[in-house]
Amino acid sequence: MRFQQDAAELERLLEIAGIEAPIRARLARFGARVLEANARFNLTGAKTANALAPHLVDSLTLIPFVTESLVDVGSGGGLPAIPIAIATGADVTLVETTIKKARFLEASLREFELGGTVVAERAEIAAHDPQLRERFSSGTARAVALAPTVAELLLPFVAPGGSAALQRGTFDDRERNALADASVMLGARVESETAIDGARRIVVVRKESPTPARFPRRPGVPEKRPLCW
Repeated sequence: MRFQQDAAELERLLEIAGIEAPIRARLARFGARVLEANARFNLTGAKTANALAPHLVDSLTLIPFVTESLVDVGSGGGLPAIPIAIATGADVTLVETTIKKARFLEASLREFELGGTVVAERAEIAAHDPQLRERFSSGTARAVALAPTVAELLLPFVAPGGSAALQRGTFDDRERNALADASVMLGARVESETAIDGARRIVVVRKESPTPARFPRRPGVPEKRPLCW
């Protein structure tokens, strides 16, 4: 009963936000699954349909910046990758270290008949796997860490010629300059910065050459000691 109520409310909110009907219904059901799982374990900070709907809409803002095979690092409850896959049919690989969250993501891929896989491993380790390293045309990460940290965790998965789309809230000049310098170290360059709403930005980093083998550094180091910070 609660699932159906949440799905209906999310569909109403997504309609108000201008999301088209075929995508809206599936996206609302996925959001209801997120809220359902959230009652059992901490999947996301959004606990109600009203709180979750903006995050679903926000995920879709990345669609113009991703292409073909997509890797999402630190997937958590599946945002933004699963909404992107629902809307576009893109094949997604979700990197999530927490087992309960990884199992939820696997169930979501099955339920919504989405192409992709879940890697239940830390990004610092998974990015050194030859089956995953530099195999994707685009990458996303909804991490709250500093931009140079996100870049170090994400860019090793992206193939030269591909790109990573980083969602940022506040993004000051110090962080912007650190990301630019770190990107060069990782074989990339900052290509664009697009304002979405208020202070929110999508920063696209273009991969130009292979990332040096020493990146990402061992687990925990990218966050504790961000590159160029």
